[in-house]
Amino acid sequence: MQDHFLEEVVVKHRNGVNRALYMLSWIVIVVSGFAAAISFSTVTRSLATGAFYWPGLVMLLASGGICAYTFFFHDRLLTEYEYTFTNGALDFAEVYNNKKRKTLGSLNVRNVECFGKVNSEAFRRYVNMPGIKRMNWFLNREAELYFFYFTKDQEKRMIILEPSEELAGYIRKYLPRDAWRE
Repeated sequence: MQDHFLEEVVVKHRNGVNRALYMLSWIVIVVSGFAAAISFSTVTRSLATGAFYWPGLVMLLASGGICAYTFFFHDRLLTEYEYTFTNGALDFAEVYNNKKRKTLGSLNVRNVECFGKVNSEAFRRYVNMPGIKRMNWFLNREAELYFFYFTKDQEKRMIILEPSEELAGYIRKYLPRDAWRE
């Protein structure tokens, strides 16, 4: 039997705004870090003289907090999704700026109750079910989107993703009978 393996990376098609925000985030990091350093020196100088300067402490906390928050989360502006298909098992990951990787989970395609295109009647029926947990693992709304519907740990779940036609074809080969909906 031939192995079926395919790995895809989904990137945002129009990424100019996110790239501009990413560059702007570096400016915010540098400016707020510089402001935190100046505020720190002001606070330490005021402690040395014996008269504590409260506005300096507030400025230190605010600028230091902005610097740290922006530094730790600015890579999320350049997010990609990675789908890895291996003989019926589909692994999902979120990649931030080609540096940090967050594993989202795995799915055995044989356990799926329904798979189809987002613009289908089946999708509209499943998405409106009460108590469904929906996971959007796609970046381009204008792309051909597909969905998985399955139950895990007594919880109804739906994954929406944007695979290529080749990956969708591999998935259809491993689906249980009557799971494919157009």
